[in-house]
Amino acid sequence: MHGNPMPDSYVYVTEEGVTRHYADGSVEALAWEDVVEVRVMTEPGTPPDFEILYVLLDRDGEGCVVPRSATDATFLARLRYLPDFDVDLLHLAAASATDGAVVVWRTPDPPSALPDFDYD
Repeated sequence: MHGNPMPDSYVYVTEEGVTRHYADGSVEALAWEDVVEVRVMTEPGTPPDFEILYVLLDRDGEGCVVPRSATDATFLARLRYLPDFDVDLLHLAAASATDGAVVVWRTPDPPSALPDFDYD
């Protein structure tokens, strides 16, 4: 009797953030409050065999890559809490995905200003 093979990765979505665990033990995690950009991109392959990926990024360009196959209603519902997030644009970008990345949301908040320093 054979069980299901171990997935390449799995994703946890909570009220605090998104975490992706890879089979090799590495982890990507991002708190919702740190998300400043959401992209839709495809993993290499030919249609319909490619994977749609949602990429969440923070201000430093670090983030969490979430395969569409690992998403559920919780993930999509949580994206709606991002200010002015357009779920229809997300679905349109995923439906028409080609090679490359499409930015579907950026934070409307400008980055915080650098502090003024006094130099002698």
